[in-house]
Amino acid sequence: MDRDQASLRHAALCAELHRHNYNYYVLDQPQISDASYDQLFLELLELERAWPELVSAESPSQRVGAQPSDKFLPVAHTLPMLSLENAFGEEEIREFDARIRRFLADDAAIDYICEMKLDGVAVELVYRQGQLAIGSTRGDGSTGEEITGNLRTLPSIPLVLQPPYPELLEVRGEVYMELKDFQALNREREEDGLAVFANPRNAAAGSLRQLDPAVTARRPLKIFCYGVGSLSGETPASHLELLRQLQQWGLRVNLAHSRSVNGIEQVLACFQQRLAQRDQLDYEIDGMVVKVDQMALQRELGEKSRTPRWAIACKFPPRQAVTRINDIQLQVGRTGAITPVAVLQPVEVSGVTVSRASLHNWDEIARLDVRIGDQVVVERAGDVIPDVVRVLSEQRSGSETQVPLPSSCPACGSPVSRLEGEVVPRCQGSTCPAQLLELLKHFVSRRGMDIDGLGERTLEQLLRLGLVTSVADLYALQRENLFACERMGEKLADNLLSAIDRSRQRPLARFLYALGIRQVGEHLAKLLAGQFGSLQELSRASAEELLAIHEVGPQVASSVVAFFAAPANQATLQRLAELGVIPETSERRTGGPLTGKTFVFTGTLPNLGRKQAQEMVEGLGGRAAGSVSKKTDYVVTGDAAGSKLDKARALGVPILDEAAFLQLIAGLEQP
Repeated sequence: MDRDQASLRHAALCAELHRHNYNYYVLDQPQISDASYDQLFLELLELERAWPELVSAESPSQRVGAQPSDKFLPVAHTLPMLSLENAFGEEEIREFDARIRRFLADDAAIDYICEMKLDGVAVELVYRQGQLAIGSTRGDGSTGEEITGNLRTLPSIPLVLQPPYPELLEVRGEVYMELKDFQALNREREEDGLAVFANPRNAAAGSLRQLDPAVTARRPLKIFCYGVGSLSGETPASHLELLRQLQQWGLRVNLAHSRSVNGIEQVLACFQQRLAQRDQLDYEIDGMVVKVDQMALQRELGEKSRTPRWAIACKFPPRQAVTRINDIQLQVGRTGAITPVAVLQPVEVSGVTVSRASLHNWDEIARLDVRIGDQVVVERAGDVIPDVVRVLSEQRSGSETQVPLPSSCPACGSPVSRLEGEVVPRCQGSTCPAQLLELLKHFVSRRGMDIDGLGERTLEQLLRLGLVTSVADLYALQRENLFACERMGEKLADNLLSAIDRSRQRPLARFLYALGIRQVGEHLAKLLAGQFGSLQELSRASAEELLAIHEVGPQVASSVVAFFAAPANQATLQRLAELGVIPETSERRTGGPLTGKTFVFTGTLPNLGRKQAQEMVEGLGGRAAGSVSKKTDYVVTGDAAGSKLDKARALGVPILDEAAFLQLIAGLEQP
């Protein structure tokens, strides 16, 4: 394939992948399988490695995140991103309608559009000539923070619009996190000893304001677009037509829950329907937004100082209740993390009876001053298990008891330690049954080894009977062993053994995820599998080699190295291999004359820029690392080179200036 053929194929792949993104994220009508999409995407990546000059800002490959920023720049909105007035209850909703009809001097029923009020983060996306140019937060309404690199990582935000598109489009939307993704993220953070997010909105906001877009790329964020700022060309006659037009341009719109109604009575009826739907949705909403549908009337009504006259947020009542904490139990996770859970006097919250509430960690217990016996306010806010949000300390009798930080594990009695920088204590026992149960549940889960039939109850029995003391023991189970479990018949035992046998060969990425390595979720497991290709290669990797991978930071590198260095883990992996559990190798990301070579850049390259130079290395199969080690092949220096140059000299690593680097690359690129 020559340069012209590569360019044509690259353009075709970009167009096809953009089309499939539109079908998947906007229309919710995928036309190909995930595997087929992955094949197309892999072809695009390979093409861009071979021809790095084809990479553009609009390529689907650029969602992984750019280099970390050291600050957010201010962005002035062309038109202000206004707040909305709130209405609490039917009377205030009716007053909104009355004000509009008085202002318009018209007693006729108004056409309104009712939309879900997502509890997320408002952003603005600016498209010029159909291409995403700037993304920013709402900020104070007039000026926001520039977070283009982070927003580009969201698959539901198109990098290019579907034609025919306007020359300029400033679209407003709400970035949010679905409840299941929020819960999974918090579980991972608890296991990693990190503070959890209070609710999905906080999780979305924290994810968007990361200095490193690669972190944002790993967070499961989505967007719904709901309006525009400046728009060149003709404006649709109604807000509903505008939403449909946004969808045709490739933007994700919540049309399924946007309803056009006539008159205030229909608005109130829609509000009750939305309130009833609240707990069945995949995402968190805190109300319903009502807007005058006709654009001409919106312009006539205009705005007040900070809010439009033509829209209002109809807020839902809070999902809270008052109850008593009967006990605080300690749970042990698969990495030994000990988390407190409040056992409540059962109470109904938003139509659901709850008896447990998360307390997250001892920092949170101290902040709230929670004690056993307290009367507390609990709230269902983005989680199946509610949170304790306030203690009614004025109702204390004096008999309430505090819960101290544990010094020993509640499951095995082993010592507990709390590492610097972490908010949870951890059990240090190597044979803790609670840790093992959680690890087994994680190992056999659908996203792990996917062993159907091995539920929590069966695993508990296998542990209690002494049949399983590690994940490897699952593959040594015999038919007669299983009959010792309650309600285990011949057919069920045979099905379970077949499921275990089928799992002996799983893709390397899933095997790595199933092992439960701290800091390594699904995304990083795929990244490591693709980078190293086999379990053996990964197990021999040094921290420096891991840090050379984009998206791998010091914590991840340290965790991976420590996992494979631990004798107990080495023994488990050896036994798994002896029992025929051999993960399928991945195609290692190789190819190119610099395969296996590591470059480190220091100082300012006046002609290239470091980012372009790093992309050139990666396009030829090499690695661009951030630190110098004995395994570094070349250090490329520019103006004002720093300590990396000194370290390279001390270690005897070859040093190139920009001219020598370009000469090296030119020689490799020649046929």
